[in-house]
Amino acid sequence: MKIIDRYIGKNVFITMLIGVIVLSVVLVLGNLLKELLDRLINQNIPLEIVVAFMAFVLPFSLTFSIPWGLLTSLLLVFGRMSADNELIALRSNGVSIPRICVPIFVITLALTGLCFWINADIAPRAAHRMADSLFEVATSNPISLFAADDVVDQFPDRRVYVGSKKGNTLLNLTIFEIDPKAGIPLKVIYAKSGELVSDKPNKRLMLKFYDARFEQRDADDPRDIYKIQHGIVMQEGTFPIPLDALYEDNAKGRRLETYTLPELSDFIEQGADGQVLQAKVEYNRRFSASLACLAFALVAVPLGITTHRKETSAGFALSLAIAFFYYFFIIVANTFRDNAAAHPLILIWVPNIIFIALGSVLFYRLSRR
Repeated sequence: MKIIDRYIGKNVFITMLIGVIVLSVVLVLGNLLKELLDRLINQNIPLEIVVAFMAFVLPFSLTFSIPWGLLTSLLLVFGRMSADNELIALRSNGVSIPRICVPIFVITLALTGLCFWINADIAPRAAHRMADSLFEVATSNPISLFAADDVVDQFPDRRVYVGSKKGNTLLNLTIFEIDPKAGIPLKVIYAKSGELVSDKPNKRLMLKFYDARFEQRDADDPRDIYKIQHGIVMQEGTFPIPLDALYEDNAKGRRLETYTLPELSDFIEQGADGQVLQAKVEYNRRFSASLACLAFALVAVPLGITTHRKETSAGFALSLAIAFFYYFFIIVANTFRDNAAAHPLILIWVPNIIFIALGSVLFYRLSRR
């Protein structure tokens, strides 16, 4: 039996590992393009930021790729063994289906524990670091925020248009200082060139501009266009861009996905910001998503055996359909996680209830044949 256990376990594990690698690469690249595509095309993002982003998004991708990889490997391995009559040979020698599946359930339980660890701790920490890495782009490498022929609007009371870039030099600048109450520009600066200097101790950027002219509205009556001062010329000047708002948004705008399980539990107890229901849904999602490996294993083994197909395309297509149906409920629950009428706390558990119940019935019927 040890030879059979090693044979089945090795085939499932190797096939799953290949599937996890392929799926993780696809998910990581998808998130990379989603979050950084515009900046990769138009801005000079350092390579280390891109690499760090990929490393931080990987744990989040594993929460999907590990269960899906296991599902695909079970369908392929058991479909091939069934088509090659290997299972018939084993059962003819008195080896039951439950005994054949012992290494499968050992692997499944180990992966379930791994997924729970990733969902509860690793993925939230990585997501938090990922958000910080995007924020670091604005603070440690501010030049990457400024793209050619684009308006930088990340700052609440500043707008900067950059005509073009030459290395770290910004050309043909138009700089607006906005009145936060009136929403109109108090000062407009037109400069032929400029460069950025980060002033982290004072939480601001210093935009040094050269060969500039500017116009300024009256501070007491900014809407009176007759009080605008025109034609002021400067050979050199400095325009401060405060980062306080960015720091505050980064501190306050923490998403629930970035909380570890203990932090999420504390958040629910505190009932902060009226997000209790959303936090409860996220809390339950961590546990529900961790059971995906078990749910997929119970369904995949009977389906793989009964389909009698060893083609890779057939197994992958079936795994795609099953995974889509499973994660559809997760997506719906997340979409309505702030709507109590939709019962998101129930929706988040629906796929596990369906798959574990269905898989248990199919597995029982298969073992009794």
